[in-house]
Amino acid sequence: MAESKEEDVKVGANKFRERQPLGTAAQSVDKDYKEAPPAPLFEAGELKSWSFYRAGIAELVATFLFLYITVMTVMGVGRAKNKCASVGTQGIAWAFGGMIFALVYCTAGISGGHINPAVTFGMLLARKVSLTRAVFYMVMQSVGAICGAGVVKGFMKGPYETLKGGANFVSHGYTKGDGLGAEIVGTFVLVYTVFSATDAKRNARDSHVPILAPLPIGFAVFLVHLATIPITGTGINPARSLGAAIIYNRDHAWDDHWIFWVGPFIGAALAAVYHQIVIRAIPFKSRA
Repeated sequence: MAESKEEDVKVGANKFRERQPLGTAAQSVDKDYKEAPPAPLFEAGELKSWSFYRAGIAELVATFLFLYITVMTVMGVGRAKNKCASVGTQGIAWAFGGMIFALVYCTAGISGGHINPAVTFGMLLARKVSLTRAVFYMVMQSVGAICGAGVVKGFMKGPYETLKGGANFVSHGYTKGDGLGAEIVGTFVLVYTVFSATDAKRNARDSHVPILAPLPIGFAVFLVHLATIPITGTGINPARSLGAAIIYNRDHAWDDHWIFWVGPFIGAALAAVYHQIVIRAIPFKSRA
């Protein structure tokens, strides 16, 4: 009798299998996936391709819009008579995170949606973009940021000067080391999220991942701003810091400016190493 019941269970289990693998079983599903070959350090053919310049223009426009909306939000909060009359620090964080979410969604299919030299640097170290493209992106991002901050100053020159132009600097009560550490960790969070959200292996396994990729990236920017606005005003984007510093152009904006390049680049490098070597173990995979 017991053997008969056990046989029925086996037959039922074989007859009615899960249509969709669940949990860790889903990770073993065999899908068409091949590790992309590393990008060459220099690719001369890119310079003759319109898609190369189109991608750079997309980065410029995206960074322009990013600085315009975010710095304008900072100015609006600064002009308010009290915190209840503005969106406050949370609103500033939402403006930065929300704009990254929207702009990554719009430009990911054209340029990859970097909008940040630190992200581009991380992608360069991971051999996902060539050195040629990385340098071009960084230049276009910086130009876009300068233009975006310049337009904000043109709209509200008086408040822009009195409210320090949204420039990044280490706040009173914190040391330069504190500021550098905040920028390193904050950028690590962002770039690690970018690597995870755009991982080609996850995209091959889960079809919804590419669609949702901008959401965790924007949310990471939002959370980092909540944590580090009181320390540095939150850079984690050298182009954003450069654009605001150039247009504001006061000594105290330049005193700490190196922090907003060194910190993000270190954070991006650590994120690239962690994701590529520890998480993906790419150097240890056998090459067929």
